[in-house]
Amino acid sequence: MQAQDYAMAKWAIGVRLANATDQAIETAINNAEIIRTHLLRFTWHFVSANDVYWMLELTAPHIKASLKSRHRELGLDETIVAKSNAVIKRALRGGKQLTRAELIAKLAQAKIATDDNRASHLLGCAELDGIACSGATRNGKQTYALLAERVPKTKSLTREQALAKLGTIYFTSHGPATSQDFVWWSGLTVGDAKRALEMVKADFVTEKIGAQTFWFTHISKTDEKAVHLLPAFDEFIISYSDRSASLADEHVRRAVSSNGIFRPVIVVNGQVAGLWKRTIKKDTVIVEPEFFKQPDKTTKRLVEQAVFRYGRFQGKITEIHYKV
Repeated sequence: MQAQDYAMAKWAIGVRLANATDQAIETAINNAEIIRTHLLRFTWHFVSANDVYWMLELTAPHIKASLKSRHRELGLDETIVAKSNAVIKRALRGGKQLTRAELIAKLAQAKIATDDNRASHLLGCAELDGIACSGATRNGKQTYALLAERVPKTKSLTREQALAKLGTIYFTSHGPATSQDFVWWSGLTVGDAKRALEMVKADFVTEKIGAQTFWFTHISKTDEKAVHLLPAFDEFIISYSDRSASLADEHVRRAVSSNGIFRPVIVVNGQVAGLWKRTIKKDTVIVEPEFFKQPDKTTKRLVEQAVFRYGRFQGKITEIHYKV
């Protein structure tokens, strides 16, 4: 799942697990059970250690091809990227885990330019090339480590196997979804996404609405109202090319900024019904819900339960401050 906002991405995992805590997820990341790296698209994702190698092998070539124009603008050719990769590999060898600032200092010592966003691209390339990945958090800061030292190399999948597995993962966890949604989420070409769906479509059911065909596993209906506090950049919204099923047009600008920042949202029965903000202090977390329209009593009670669940996840006393 997308994970550029580290703290919120941990909650994205936590909200989907019973009795999860921030500390438990942090421990899984520190122990390399969960890896944070660049794959699918040129942004950070959380991925299971069991899946990191085959996903990189499948998606990294396409991501790197999409970066060629920007790299020409930055003067980052194959020679410079190879030199940067070698510097990063030496710096991290032997179990060393360094912060972004520490690695940038190593690149500067090697006379590799890191200004004008070059550092982000060089570090991203090291991840796409399977050299670097997330290390353990040190003094509240994320670190980088060598992927080969963090995760034992697994047996490679054939390209067909990898495409089928990625298709199964997406439509099982994100359905109902369209093939266009899968293209957007996966970063695959339209042709590869189509091949992936062809190989796994027998495992899913479909529903056609207008000109769109949606693929999904069996869905159980319930009359119970469901309310969730979802984090910024949550998969529930960001992983679809068409978000109109969950986010009404009149609320898009409030939930998603003009420069592409996806805000934390309150979801009621599958519909984005408001936003929420949190302020984390030493022993407390203050949550401020803001509804698009006045909620009924049942919704308000369920939102309060969701707020307290977030407090338990943080291991802190929860306060709710409604926006007036």
